[in-house]
Amino acid sequence: MSKYTTEAIRSVALIGHGAAGKTSLAEALLQATGAIPARGSVEKGNTVCDFDAQEKEAGHSLTSAVVNFGYEDTHIHLVDTPGYPDFAGPAIAALAGVDTALVVVNAQTGIELMTERMMRHAAERKLCRMIVINKIDADNLDLPGLVADIRERFGKQCMLLDLPAHGAADVVEVLEQVAGDADFESVAAAHRALIDQIVEEDEDLLARYLEDGADPSAADLHAPFEKALREGHLVPILFVSAKTGAGIKELLHVLASLAPNPAEGNSPPFYKGEPGDKTEPFRADPDASKHVLAHVFKVVADPYMGKIGIFRVHQGTLKKDMQLFVGDGKRPFKVAHLYQLQGKDTIEVEELVPGDIGAVAKVDEIEFDCVLHDSHDEDHIHLVPLEFPKPMAGLAVETKKKGDEQRLFDILGKLAMEDPTFVVERHPSSNETVIRGLGEIHLKAKLEKMAGQYKLEVDTKPPRIPYRETITAPAEGMHRHKKQSGGAGQFGEVHLRIEPKERGEGFEFVDAVKGGVIPGVFMPAVEKGVRQALEGGVVAGYAVDDLKVTVFDGKTHAVDGKEVAFVTAGRKAVIEAIRAARPIVLEPIVNIDIVVPEAAIGDLTGDLASRRGHITGTDGRGHGMAAISGEVPLAELNDYQSRLKSLTGGQGSYTIEFARYAAVPPNVQQQMASKFQLHEEDE
Repeated sequence: MSKYTTEAIRSVALIGHGAAGKTSLAEALLQATGAIPARGSVEKGNTVCDFDAQEKEAGHSLTSAVVNFGYEDTHIHLVDTPGYPDFAGPAIAALAGVDTALVVVNAQTGIELMTERMMRHAAERKLCRMIVINKIDADNLDLPGLVADIRERFGKQCMLLDLPAHGAADVVEVLEQVAGDADFESVAAAHRALIDQIVEEDEDLLARYLEDGADPSAADLHAPFEKALREGHLVPILFVSAKTGAGIKELLHVLASLAPNPAEGNSPPFYKGEPGDKTEPFRADPDASKHVLAHVFKVVADPYMGKIGIFRVHQGTLKKDMQLFVGDGKRPFKVAHLYQLQGKDTIEVEELVPGDIGAVAKVDEIEFDCVLHDSHDEDHIHLVPLEFPKPMAGLAVETKKKGDEQRLFDILGKLAMEDPTFVVERHPSSNETVIRGLGEIHLKAKLEKMAGQYKLEVDTKPPRIPYRETITAPAEGMHRHKKQSGGAGQFGEVHLRIEPKERGEGFEFVDAVKGGVIPGVFMPAVEKGVRQALEGGVVAGYAVDDLKVTVFDGKTHAVDGKEVAFVTAGRKAVIEAIRAARPIVLEPIVNIDIVVPEAAIGDLTGDLASRRGHITGTDGRGHGMAAISGEVPLAELNDYQSRLKSLTGGQGSYTIEFARYAAVPPNVQQQMASKFQLHEEDE
């Protein structure tokens, strides 16, 4: 593989809904550039990107995969991402490693749920975006209608960069061609609209264009084209068929000649400082001669190579055998082996330049989202984190065999390390280990991996719903703890005030004691007692949040003042205050998106209403399917998969995403409170 410069690099992610053909498109690009001799197929399970046994069995991508190839004096790094909502974590994470997002749309099914979500994520990350309409060889398509729908959903800046021609047997580009045959729309009209949009980015070019009416040269158009991409003023639309190869060469040419190199794309949002403290923006300069700065956007627990960190180099030249630091770690590690990836294959290389995607293995300190660097000058540099959907679907798991508990925690740790949307929780109060993900299919895939790769079988059951408690009014509480039992006694008295905070603001503890009535040495004990009470709950046994606790008075005793006394006083004082502060129980509300046959809409909306949900919108998806969006309490969805299957004959699917916490209805709170009181009495 000949070495290349940063200016020759293009980094691209294929994103979009499942079954849009992203993995097949990656195969077509690899074959067209000679990186592989023949295209594999998802159906046969022999593609470069879907190499995992689970992916072959599922027939779709479960995680992202990295490949690279050369074309027209450029080197292209391509990340193929999963498209189904349950596997959005790796897809979103891949956006931190690229300059350009190719949003792949299935010509048969049009704009789907993940098309819109990933388009939004890419825009928020300020990536250059292009829309690739795949499967243009299919029958009974309405491509003009699809283009109109794209413009309606995503804006008029979505403009044709080429058009299908000769019955979708090939495509004709419209940037440099002013005439030609196309299956729909006028090549001349598309060309003129595109030129008009691009020249608006450059005032001098626009003035010359308006004055003489002649099209600018390709060289003159390059800079304003890049600017339009960077600022989101232009989102090109291209047409391909990964199956027949139509449009593949044209897509490659666009990537080589028009997609930004690392110096032309928007700078990644690095900052210097620590979260919560004062920070300042930091610009990573894609200069090969500067200090190394790389960001890890994917971690893999490989059974043979150990932990693999996959990263994008943003600055400097990363070389084999050099010393690198992980975050603000004080001890460096040696880069014994440096890799580029081609699906499951690792190709050893001597160095990587800015813009390259590479990997290192067997470095335990590497974690998802960490920064690698070669100088302590970069100790406190971070990349602004991506926003991931909150994992709300949950299962409580326990091992089938006694003695496997430690193995369970080790394996769950590896799975969580690989996936930013897979979370493991341990609940001491209920003695539950809970795994949370983006949906039932997500969790099922993790359980299958545990059984298949790690040979660990577990039992599952629905977990406790993550309710919370909070207060709605200010109140005060006090408690004097006094204990005398013959020997040294215990004494501590605490007066405190509580106030509600906005949802999501969390807990705040304030020491406002004056005159030393509670010695400073005992204040941590007071806070410990307060936190114990909040963790255990007061109304229904769930953690209390979003309140400010101010300790303003108290008493001690010269001999009997003890830490344990102030822990107890703090705990009981805050419990008294919470009971007087109109406490309420909060439940998680989720956004739900359901895709169902149109004939089932009435049954589904009625069923959601019976679950205390409400509909926020419906949308036709074509082919007799419709999408329903709404909000519903998470507690009402325990049996929803089987209910949806029953109502739709197995044709329905749904995804959920955390929306907010809301107060449970008063009658539900009364039931929860009475059960908690009964439980306390039993204890």
